[in-house]
Amino acid sequence: MMPAPRSPGGAPVAVRGLPAPHDGSELATAPIRVALADDSFLVRQALVSILTRSEEVELVASYSDAVSLLTAFERDRPDVVITDIRMPPTGDDEGIRLAIELRAVSPKTGVVVLSQYAEPRYALKLLENGSDGLAYMLKERVADRGQLLSAISAVAGGSSYVDPKVVEALIEVRTRATDSHIAELTPRELEVLALIAQGLSNAAIGAQLFLTKRAVEKHVGAILGKLCLPDGEDVSRRVMATLLYLADRPG
Repeated sequence: MMPAPRSPGGAPVAVRGLPAPHDGSELATAPIRVALADDSFLVRQALVSILTRSEEVELVASYSDAVSLLTAFERDRPDVVITDIRMPPTGDDEGIRLAIELRAVSPKTGVVVLSQYAEPRYALKLLENGSDGLAYMLKERVADRGQLLSAISAVAGGSSYVDPKVVEALIEVRTRATDSHIAELTPRELEVLALIAQGLSNAAIGAQLFLTKRAVEKHVGAILGKLCLPDGEDVSRRVMATLLYLADRPG
């Protein structure tokens, strides 16, 4: 068990659609208890260093494999688990299996799955039974402490996060399918969809693409109509509905 020393946080960049990371001016009433599993000593130590320097979280345990984390889960009772996607013994999808098993025994426990590559099949397997409290994040994002803490906060609160690069890979694959509704989207609608998938609000999309709020709303409505997706204010739900739709199409 590894108690986390307290130190002021940095100034992470907020990700729309996720709880904004604290910058030290507002402290949570209680830190989020986190346990992690990664077979790479260097990655594990990097994560330990990041997490123990944050006031938002308390690192309660660190393991080199999924089995050890799962065995000690009842004792540690973390709010969020961070796991590598590939660990012994097979080096394939132990992190996904761990996430699925944890959600079965403790549905309120958030899970952040880290991957070195943007592999859509893993994200889809992780999210096929629902996205609440789950995140699929590329390891390259870990260097941005703000994004990691945002993902942890999101899953702790029951929301979800999917790395934008994974979303882009899904869209690229599905767009090549001639019978995909994605192919019906205009180039501008594809740009807007990619930003929706990143969790940006309509206002943020408008600012990035230099569009009025009304223009963005029109594009969003057209996208949801063409993809047969219901409209709604929950950005995370819209992102996951899109992913589930894409997963359902023949590739």
